[in-house]
Amino acid sequence: MAKQMKVRFAPSPTGPFHIGGARSALFNWLVARHAGGSFLVRIEDTDLSRSSRESEENIKESMRWLGLDWDEGIDVGGPNGPYRQTERLEIYQREVQRLISEGKAYYCYCSQEELEQERQEQLKEGRTPVYGGHCRHLTEEQIARYKEEGRKPVVRLRVPEGETIAFDDMVRGHVEFQSSGVGDFIIMKSDGIPVYNFAVVVDDSLMGVTHVIRAEEHLSNTPRQIAIYHALGYEVPQFGHISLILGADHKKMSKRHGATSVTAYKDMGYLPEAVVNYLALLGWAPKGEQEIFSREELIRAFSMDRVSSNDAVFDIEKLNWINFQYMKKLSPEELLDFVLPFLEKAGYVQQPLTEEKKDWLRQVVWYVRDRISYGAQAPEQVRMFFEDVPPFEDPEVVDILKQDTSAVILKAFIEALEALPDFTEEAVTAAFKAVMKSTGIKGKAAFEPARIALTGVTKGPGMYEMIALFGREKTLALLRKALAFCKG
Repeated sequence: MAKQMKVRFAPSPTGPFHIGGARSALFNWLVARHAGGSFLVRIEDTDLSRSSRESEENIKESMRWLGLDWDEGIDVGGPNGPYRQTERLEIYQREVQRLISEGKAYYCYCSQEELEQERQEQLKEGRTPVYGGHCRHLTEEQIARYKEEGRKPVVRLRVPEGETIAFDDMVRGHVEFQSSGVGDFIIMKSDGIPVYNFAVVVDDSLMGVTHVIRAEEHLSNTPRQIAIYHALGYEVPQFGHISLILGADHKKMSKRHGATSVTAYKDMGYLPEAVVNYLALLGWAPKGEQEIFSREELIRAFSMDRVSSNDAVFDIEKLNWINFQYMKKLSPEELLDFVLPFLEKAGYVQQPLTEEKKDWLRQVVWYVRDRISYGAQAPEQVRMFFEDVPPFEDPEVVDILKQDTSAVILKAFIEALEALPDFTEEAVTAAFKAVMKSTGIKGKAAFEPARIALTGVTKGPGMYEMIALFGREKTLALLRKALAFCKG
């Protein structure tokens, strides 16, 4: 009977949750959910100087925001805990001692200076730097002398010589490494803390992980890990190394390309469903032309055999487009709730809101919805409802307002609006059409000066609806100000 698939995500809590880490977590989650398997999350915090609980909380909070729940691991528990590496040190030390007793690992007393000298000599000779094996066969006398000198040993794995370490990668196909290029590497440091490659193998094996899906940068770790699996007598899992995420310049994604953390995209007002949809498409090619996927559709469609080995390029415009598609599905009430924090931050809205003010805001936000790709864009798009039109200084704007017809249309429009009994969108529409007919001024010559008077620019969403939302007092004040400029 085949073992149930179990995958894992094992982040190091050394900073904000990177978008690349989120993509790795998502691919593992999708694989597990597609196969009806199990998804485990543990924390690799043996980098004591850089790890923090604050970063750990950021990772967990970001994963929950994305909807990536896990079946076993940190916070949720399970039969294979503890799920932080710093709480598993006894387990690692026990397995290291087993290897030493079986002659598969040994203490190494070489100093940093001696190792660096050996490395430099190998480089001069054009060889790949690997440990030369000085401590592989130490006598009792040599060990005693090193101890007297106060040297604290590390532990090295005794890697078999002249072997090919091979595996079939789910993304990259058949991969081979020569053990001669690996050498006897350190598995435990002198302070008793295991190195990453050792701890991850012990954890994956004892926690029953069947498939290890991770970033391409771990590919070079795989031969060392397979050597550890063999030495410990563990079953080797199936590996899959997914491509890196690059910026638009095809260099590894970093802060110079814009936001890199999941929290940053959350704070900018991206919907978690949209971020998940976009990340799934970074390196995975679905069948057909579909690009917008519900979570359930992603789970049904996702498979590792359609994950590309080519690097994925992060395209912010594509993310914006996908987020826009999801925002279009929000109701007026949902859209207002979503962008309200951004309007508050901009100082446009103060709580508590009256029902009347909330209803007006709902209409305002709905009016500009087609111009908002993510929440942080909302304040700029509604600015005209809260701030005065800036001085008319742009040469194009000035030229339009100084045309003879501009003063005529604005004056007639003011008079028409003043006479309206009801200031509704329908009434405003009828008034402006009547003004165009009576003045004979139509098209751009009519619309541009009116829109400039109200917003300071020549283009924007529907003018009549905007005027109705502005209200009579604000609209007339803006039109009169522009008319005075025309005549000045």
